[in-house]
Amino acid sequence: MFFTRSSRLRKYLICILVFSGIIFFAGSSWGQSFSIPSINLSVGDGGDEPGRATVVLQLLFIFTILSLAPAILVMVTSFTRIVVVLSLLRHALGTQQVPASQIIIGLALFLTFFIMTPVWNKMNSQAFQPYINEEISAEKAFDLAVRPIKEFMLKQTGEKDIALFIKISKGERPNKPDDIKLPVLMPAFVISELKTAFQIGFMVYLPFLILDMVVASVLLSMGMMMLPPIMISLPFKLLLFVLVDGWNLIIGSLVQSFS
Repeated sequence: MFFTRSSRLRKYLICILVFSGIIFFAGSSWGQSFSIPSINLSVGDGGDEPGRATVVLQLLFIFTILSLAPAILVMVTSFTRIVVVLSLLRHALGTQQVPASQIIIGLALFLTFFIMTPVWNKMNSQAFQPYINEEISAEKAFDLAVRPIKEFMLKQTGEKDIALFIKISKGERPNKPDDIKLPVLMPAFVISELKTAFQIGFMVYLPFLILDMVVASVLLSMGMMMLPPIMISLPFKLLLFVLVDGWNLIIGSLVQSFS
C-alpha cells in the first residue's frame, strides 16, 4: 500500500514538473508577442491648463455619485416601500419564488421612476439646467437640487421619526422644515417608509391569512391532518387575487400612497 501511494506521488510530481517546464519555455519563447502594455495614470500640476484640474474633479465627483447610486436610490426615493410591499405580497400568496426577485426589483424600479419623475423634473429645471448654462454656481445648484428631494421626503416622514434622530444627534430643534438637515432626514425617511410598508403589507396579508385558516379548519374537520393546508389554499389564493384584479389594486394603492 505504501509503495503504491509513493509511486502515485512520484507520478504526480513528474507531471507537475513537466507542466511547469512547458509553461516556462512557452513563456520565454512567446513573451515578446504577448507583452502587456503599461498603463500610466498621472495628474500634472495643471499650471498651463487650469481647466484640466476642474475636469478631473468633475470626473471624480461623477464616479463617486455612480458608486453611491444604489444607496441613494434606496434612501431618498419610494423604492423601499414598493419593494417591501411586493415582497410581502409574494409571501402572502405562498408562491415561493414566483414572481422572481428580479421581476419584483424591476417593477419596483419602474414604479420608482414613475413616482419620482416630477421630483427629478424639478431638479433638472431648477438646478441642473441653470448650472449647465453657467447661470448659477455649483453650491447654489446643489442647494436647489436638494430642495425637491427634501420636500418629497418631508411629506412621507413622520414627525416622531424626525424628532427621534434630532434627539439622537443632539441637534437643535428646527424652526421650519428647511432647517432639517439631510443626515437627520434620510434615516427618518427610511424608518417611516418601512413602517408604512409593513402597514400596507399587513392589510395585504390579512385576507390570505384568513383563507389559510379556513382551509386548515376544513381539512382538520375532514380528518386530513397529513395534507399541507398551503397546498390546497394556494389555488384559491391565486383565484381570489385574479378575480379582484389584485395587481391593479396593489400597484394603484402604492402609487396613490405617495400623493
